[in-house]
Amino acid sequence: MSLLNSISHLKPKSHRSIYVVNLYLLLIICLGVCLNPYECKIQHGEALGPCALGFGVCCVFTATCDEEIENNVTYFVNPDFPGLTQQSGECIIKIKKIASDISQIRLDFTHFNLGQPNRKTGVCEVDVFTLSDGNSQNVVLCGQNSGEHLYFDVDNMKDPLTITMNLTQENLFRIWEIKISQIEFNRRAPAGCRQYHQSRQGEIRTMNYAINGRHLANQDYNVCIRQEEGMCSVAYEPCDDNSFKIGPPIAADDPGSGDGPLTNSLAEFRECNDRIIMPCDSEDFIMPGGIMGMCNLLHCGNTFCSSGDRPCKIESSIKPFSIRVQFGPGTKDESPEDNLGMCLKFEQLPCT
Repeated sequence: MSLLNSISHLKPKSHRSIYVVNLYLLLIICLGVCLNPYECKIQHGEALGPCALGFGVCCVFTATCDEEIENNVTYFVNPDFPGLTQQSGECIIKIKKIASDISQIRLDFTHFNLGQPNRKTGVCEVDVFTLSDGNSQNVVLCGQNSGEHLYFDVDNMKDPLTITMNLTQENLFRIWEIKISQIEFNRRAPAGCRQYHQSRQGEIRTMNYAINGRHLANQDYNVCIRQEEGMCSVAYEPCDDNSFKIGPPIAADDPGSGDGPLTNSLAEFRECNDRIIMPCDSEDFIMPGGIMGMCNLLHCGNTFCSSGDRPCKIESSIKPFSIRVQFGPGTKDESPEDNLGMCLKFEQLPCT
């Protein structure tokens, strides 16, 4: 059950600044902020259970449209949460750093269900989520992204971050609940990592990876995996036979098919407008039966490997562990069925 499902109502929209005095913060397990009960009350938080051996309360802060937030953890929700929002309009919040040593903002999408992108182009048009620092750094999303997360670097940022939900269509059902956490430098994800998986095994999905979904256009980011103790490599494989569809099918000997020659020339990068780039210096391409093949730097089309070699794995010992998602501008001549996106399972392997 979602953390905020027990909250019966939200505060009215306002332009107030939510600020938490960090005099009573303790290292405890709490999905909000552990505060003195009085501090939680005067800061308009919701007390959801005890913390700090009963001396404090787990204080949860929620924000909706037209609010400015400035605390360790805040849940940004749609105006009708936990119900659905149907009306059109623009919903904006501002995020201020609580201290100069805050290095990143992490967003966890507990719920994120907006209108789908254009089925042919992958461009967000009906509903658009934008995270912006006011300069050149922007994240644009739409569709279904519940369970995903992202990091946003704010080392040198002085002005507030802005999250804008631009909802252009009436009578479309939407819900969002986004946990916004401020991350100190010593807990930050590695530089350049939009997503950071901190486990031995898990799944990597492109944004809006969903039934009847379509991967988004104009995406370029790194997905990183923290190297666990005693682990020296990581193996990737599709979640199922239909979980790698990035562009139309391509010939087996084309770059990106999984069978093409090992290369990194810019000319061949242009063969795929949308692609997944994987480190490819020394890892082996593992086919059924344990047969070693040639690794390919970029992957696109409808198969992670060639069609005759499924299931397959790619094992990489290149560090740091990461892959790059690089989707270009939307084009109208591609079918949505060929552009579902990607779901990969990963597992770190012990040193030998």
